[in-house]
Amino acid sequence: MSKSKKQHGGHERWMVSYADFMTLLFAFFVVLYSSSQVDKRKMAKLSCAITAGFRRMGAGGTTGYAPVVIPGTTPVTMTAAPRAVESAASIRRKLEAGLSKELERGVVSVRETPEGIVLSLREIGFFDSGSAELRATSMEMFDRIGALLATLQSNLRVEGHTDNVPIHTAQFHSNWELSTARATEVIRLLLTREGIDPGRLSAAGYGQFHPVADNSTAEGRRLNRRVDIVILVPHDGGAMPNELQ
Repeated sequence: MSKSKKQHGGHERWMVSYADFMTLLFAFFVVLYSSSQVDKRKMAKLSCAITAGFRRMGAGGTTGYAPVVIPGTTPVTMTAAPRAVESAASIRRKLEAGLSKELERGVVSVRETPEGIVLSLREIGFFDSGSAELRATSMEMFDRIGALLATLQSNLRVEGHTDNVPIHTAQFHSNWELSTARATEVIRLLLTREGIDPGRLSAAGYGQFHPVADNSTAEGRRLNRRVDIVILVPHDGGAMPNELQ
């Protein structure tokens, strides 16, 4: 073979390497293109699964969150499942069974309103006259009540009520203040002793202006001095007695 032919063959060898490189580059872009065409719906589902995992580990709020969005996918909206709320009749049965002794003694009562079930803690069983501090001797009974309330999913509104006898002490200048202080004391105990979610709780003080009995009698005034725990639940339309004592 002549010298010129050897030199010509050596110059052409670079084309083989170039062709191999172009083949590899083409394959690389084919893989990238194929990856980009993965079912986007599956990717969206993966996004939601990742987000749910973070929520279970405590990352994010409890009332809502923004989903993780993978580029090129459409976010899938996920809403929190509504809490299962017991019926009024079911809650009534649970309270009757758990507080049968207290109902018999007349220190608590249960009644129905359009808003749900009202569990009344009467002053005679829980508070000294003119005081907003729960009696130490009543704590065991309160813990039983709190344990029952903790099993429910309904929101709770705690209301303080008094009779119409004016009060003016160093601690409380009016029945408004006494009723509000008793309601917030019950809230505090439900939080600290019973571990009830604070998002379920609210408090109100009504003084003497929402009586359940006649303030002109001693018995009526006794019934009006109370803290009501209103268990907010849709009315199920079932027949319920107005008062269980």
